[in-house]
Amino acid sequence: MALALTVGVFGALVIFHAAYSTIQYKSLLKITEEEFSAPPFNVVIELFVGLVLCFWAALTVPGKFLSIHPQSDENRIVSLPANLDFMIFNHRGKVFPLETDLKLKH
Repeated sequence: MALALTVGVFGALVIFHAAYSTIQYKSLLKITEEEFSAPPFNVVIELFVGLVLCFWAALTVPGKFLSIHPQSDENRIVSLPANLDFMIFNHRGKVFPLETDLKLKH
């Protein structure tokens, strides 16, 4: 796990360095009065490498994936809270008016 965490931190540093390189490149273009069309190819490769390293670390740091058994009682809520007065359910239905005065035309 320590290796994966180190790789993830290194991947994040690579992405930050690519961002810094792009900012430097844009400031250089301002000095030379050229237009920015795209970052240099080495920055794009650096971003891709950093992204792959971060993805790999994100998939390996949390640990081993375990299967979920749908018949298991451990996966179910067995009791509700004692005080149901504070349970709030928000949904999109509250944006519609409660009473509509629409009539259908025949």
